[in-house]
Formats: sequence, C-alpha cells, structure tokens
Amino acid sequence: MSDGDRVTQEFERQRPRLRAVAYRMLGSLSEADDAVQESWLRLNRSGADEVTNLAGWLTTVVARVSLDMLRARRSRHEDYVGSWLPEPVVSLDEESDPEQQALLADSVGLALLVVLEALSPAERLAFVLHDMFAMPFEEIAPIVDRTPAAARQLASRARRRVQGRQPEPAADMSEQRRLVDAFLAAARAGDFDALVAVLDPDVVFNLDTGGVPPRAREPVVGADAVAEQVVTSGYRRLASIARPATVNGAAGLVIAPDATPVAVIGFTTQNGRIVEIDLVADPEKLRGVEL
Repeated sequence: MSDGDRVTQEFERQRPRLRAVAYRMLGSLSEADDAVQESWLRLNRSGADEVTNLAGWLTTVVARVSLDMLRARRSRHEDYVGSWLPEPVVSLDEESDPEQQALLADSVGLALLVVLEALSPAERLAFVLHDMFAMPFEEIAPIVDRTPAAARQLASRARRRVQGRQPEPAADMSEQRRLVDAFLAAARAGDFDALVAVLDPDVVFNLDTGGVPPRAREPVVGADAVAEQVVTSGYRRLASIARPATVNGAAGLVIAPDATPVAVIGFTTQNGRIVEIDLVADPEKLRGVEL
C-alpha cells in the first residue's frame, strides 16, 4: 500500500468522527460535509508527511473551518423569522451506517443544538471540543486565539448556559416513544385534553420553515396554546400521515406523503411530559433526509 493510500484510508476512518464534530459545531449536515471536505483538501495541500498526529490535525482543521462558518452565518441569522432549528438526523430503524451512528451518539438532540446556537462561536467550539470530544484546552486555545486558561473559561461559561437551558431528556427510549405516540394519537383525534395531558405546562413548540414569511412562526409556549395550535391548524392533517422515527437519537416523527419528507419533528421529554417540540419544515434542511 502506498503512502497516499494509507493517508486516504486513515482519513476515511476518521471521517465519521470529523463529521460528528462539524455537525455539533454547525447543526447542519451539508455544512458539516463541506467542513470535512475542506479538511481533506487542506491535508492534500499541506502534505501528509509533515503531519505526525493525523487525527488531531484533521480535528483542528475541521474545528477552524467550522468556526469560520459559524462567524459568517451569525450575520445571516439576524433577519431569520421564527425559530432556527438544525438539520435533523433521522433514522427509521435501529440499523444505520457508521456516520449516522456517530451523529446520533452522545444524545445530541435538536434541543441541545438549539441551545448551542445561542452561544458565541468561540464558546461553542470550546464546549464541543472539550466537553463532547475531550480535546485538551492546550489544543483548543490556538484555534480560538486564546490562552488555555481563557479557553477553559469559554467552555465553563458555555457549560453553565447549556445546563441552565437544556432539559434532561428521558433516558429510556420506550418512555420517549410512549409519550410521542400519545401525542400523535391525540393530534390525530383532535383531542385537546389528551394533548394537554401529555404536554408540560411550559412546553415550547418551535417551527422552522426557513425563516421566510408568511409561513415562519415565532415559538408557541404553554400546553394550552400548543394544544390549540395542533387542534385548530393543519397539524392534525399532518399527524394523519406521520410515522415514528428516531430524530437525533430521540423518539420523533417524520411526515412524508411519499419518499420525500415535508417535515421532521423532534421531541424532548422530561418527567413524563413533553417539554419541547421542534418541527423542521425547511426544504433545504430536509434535503439530506433519506427514507
């Protein structure tokens, strides 16, 4: 095997992890793929012979590229109407390829990615690389142009913000599925009381249609308001064609009249109730969902 073949083989071995890093940084599968591809191009330009720790080098490059993409994206989000949600990772069965398994691992739910989006790019990078991928602060520091101590502070500040806003999901998938099935049955029946019973009093319903009026909506908050929205709008019709799926590692739903999904719904559950509903209906973000 030539040196080039060995480098290519090692890169492909690292690809699922690199894609997982980029997805947690960006919340976008398409952008994550772009970041991973850029790392491959830079590796070819720099020459693999000069790289002693290929895995670490690639992770650093993907992190730098993701950081630049995050900074550029923040200005575009200023005019975004309604909720911004990440591109969902969807599986209709328990079998999935290694890249999808890497993305579904570590409980990276839609709700957590929404919280991460509220962090500054540097905070997000420090938190993702250290707390999710155990990268030392000595290696994180040069990526964000900080000292190791300052990088540690970034991660600590991000951690406090995440812990303050991110509910602990139900650990048991069967319990998650029970709640989602109950929600789906109530939505199909248009049963307001049954919906309220399965929703947390402070439930938040986020809808991402691409940030463009008139379909874009601000979040709906509260069990009564969410139940009213489901019963009186077109969501009851959507519920009739929804089917169970795993969405970012948690029980969810996919709505696809044919082979092309029109919406993916993620749920966050806690203490026997649904505390957050994230509905992604942006066609751009659903383009990578394969059923």
